[in-house]
Amino acid sequence: MMLFSQARGLPVLTLTEAEEIGVLRSLTVDAASGVVTHVRVRGRHSRKETVLPWGALHALGPDAVLVRSAAAPAEVPAHHELPGLRILAETGYELGTVKDVAFEPETGRVEAVVSAHGEVPADRLLGLGDYALVVRAG
Repeated sequence: MMLFSQARGLPVLTLTEAEEIGVLRSLTVDAASGVVTHVRVRGRHSRKETVLPWGALHALGPDAVLVRSAAAPAEVPAHHELPGLRILAETGYELGTVKDVAFEPETGRVEAVVSAHGEVPADRLLGLGDYALVVRAG
C-alpha cells in the first residue's frame, strides 16, 4: 500500500530509454469505481503538465514511476485534488477533510481515504466533485 503523499514528487521515467519526463504531480480518482485512472506529470524544465492513463504505467515504486509510453490519452477526465477536499456523508454530515489517500500501487485500487477523524474505506466512496468527496453514511 502507498499514500498519495508518498507518490507525489516521484520522478517519472520512460521504461525503454529511462529518460525522466517529469515528476508525478497528482493522481486522478474515479470515486464510483474506487480506482486511480490517470496520473498527472509536470515536466521538470517546461512545467508543462502531461496526463497519462493508469494503463501507461509499468511500475510505481517508492523511488520512481516507470511508464511504458508518455503519449497522452485522447480523452482526459475531470480532475479533482483529493487532499484538502471536504468529505460529506450522503446524509449531509461533514466527516472532515481528506488528508491523504491509501492505494495499491500495482493496480491503482483505492484502499481508504484518510482524514483527521480516521479512515473511510474505499467501498463507501460515491462521488467526487469540486466541492466535496461524497461517501455512504456508515
